[in-house]
Amino acid sequence: MIKDWTKEEILDVYNTPLLELIAKAAEVHKTHHKTGEVQVSSLLSIKTGGCPEDCAYCPQAARYNTEVKVHKLMDVAEVSACADNAKAGGASRMCLGAAWREVRDNRDFEKVLDMVKTINSKGLEVCATLGMVTEDQAKRLAEAGLYAYNHNLDTSEENYNNIITTRNYDDRLNTLKNVRKAGLTVCSGGIIGMGESVNDRVGMLYTLSLLRPQPESVPINALVAVEGTPMEEQPPVPIWDMVRMIATARIVLPKTAVRLSAGRLSMSMEGQALCFLAGANSIFAGDKLLTTPNPEYNQDMEMFNILGLTPKKAFADKLKEELV
Repeated sequence: MIKDWTKEEILDVYNTPLLELIAKAAEVHKTHHKTGEVQVSSLLSIKTGGCPEDCAYCPQAARYNTEVKVHKLMDVAEVSACADNAKAGGASRMCLGAAWREVRDNRDFEKVLDMVKTINSKGLEVCATLGMVTEDQAKRLAEAGLYAYNHNLDTSEENYNNIITTRNYDDRLNTLKNVRKAGLTVCSGGIIGMGESVNDRVGMLYTLSLLRPQPESVPINALVAVEGTPMEEQPPVPIWDMVRMIATARIVLPKTAVRLSAGRLSMSMEGQALCFLAGANSIFAGDKLLTTPNPEYNQDMEMFNILGLTPKKAFADKLKEELV
């Protein structure tokens, strides 16, 4: 049975002395997940830059003067080749990201549906993050073979307007409802290091914990401060904050895949090892996360060998559900 958390309870978890918190999170992780199994995911920007939104952290917003070059939607054949490379590198999930405010019913959406079908046929889980979607669009993505839809909350409801003003928190939650109604798995998390308070971090986890069912996947990102964005002066996130956030997410969302996402390039292997111990069981691999640098596949495979980690197979959770 899923526990109904209060914000105060989550705050108490977050403020637990760090080594004790890691130990508790490791116990929860062992109960609900296969120890040492980590999913390797690949993230591809299929349409880059020129986004009309004003997300303060994002170098793809058209209004900010960053070095990101605008690229139109990729061709299906290009995406197919990238999926082959990702699979060869050990990925079992591929996420397609497009810098759109929302999905529109046009030729570009038809092309994305073809991409989903193509990648799905290769035996990879397909995730997409395309902005806001209607229930009908989410259903069409599901019919094409989409496995998961990502739409991050980013931060707490109280802090949201300090980060984004071109949409509101309910827009985020409504998209997640549409995704769930379509039968897709939900991927939703956030970013730390944007100047938010501990209460904001707790508030985001609280909102995610209220979703029924809880999200199958929660990415925890450390801000990668990009020159030209309003967040360019933000200091790097201490690794201890990242470990604390992952451990808290693991305890509050016991069955969820907690994804160690953006910011890994600045983390040592020891820091990442603590994140895995605290309950992270997914990483994004490949040299880029949309437009920001990320460790390369071979570096990650070396880390897996040293730490004794095993890449998770595609659709493992679905098979588990069918066996129950």
